[in-house]
Amino acid sequence: MAETGPVPPPPKPKSPSSDAIKQQTEEILNAILPPKEWMEDNQLWVQPVSSAPCTRMDVIHLQEQLDKRLQERQARETGICSVRRELYSQCFDELIRQVTINCVERGLLLLQVRDEIRMTISAYQTLYESSVAFGMRKALQGEQGKSDAENKISDLESEKRDLERLLNEQKAKCEAIERREAERREIEEKKHAEEVQFLKRTNQQLKVKQRPSEDIYDIIYQNLTFPFIF
Repeated sequence: MAETGPVPPPPKPKSPSSDAIKQQTEEILNAILPPKEWMEDNQLWVQPVSSAPCTRMDVIHLQEQLDKRLQERQARETGICSVRRELYSQCFDELIRQVTINCVERGLLLLQVRDEIRMTISAYQTLYESSVAFGMRKALQGEQGKSDAENKISDLESEKRDLERLLNEQKAKCEAIERREAERREIEEKKHAEEVQFLKRTNQQLKVKQRPSEDIYDIIYQNLTFPFIF
């Protein structure tokens, strides 16, 4: 029978060495903040971000540098300001670097927050640009519509003047016809009155010519006496 004894604990996993941790941190930092590259004297220079841990004084110095840059570049305190946005973005990147050196997971979470903020700002910027373009199109359409309306108004005013001139001509013709008809009626009435006067005078003359014979008969009958035997 085999002897039984205490079961030995499982072997502890080997913790990664400090060099491996440092290398992993540098890779994450390079993914978060890509190194700067530039050409100088036909040579390519690469400057990666620092992986040195930060201290409390580094944070205070970062705050002082931010305030100084804001004043130097005359960034606006309120409202939309591209300068202020750029400086705060750089400051946030530095905070992500400092946090990532101490805790990679926390730095990656802050990276997600940064990317979400940038995506939101980009969406608002796209919406603003499309709104401005839409407003410009509407303004141009309004100007075009205004020009068309002005041309239509000018045409209608010209047509109105033509109609008013035609109306005045018709009124003048109507007045001329009324005057001619009034003159003709006056002439006809005058002619009729003259004819009536002529007929009256003729009738009067005929009456005058017939009256002497009638008077003679009256005288004869008055001067003659006839004895009447009853």
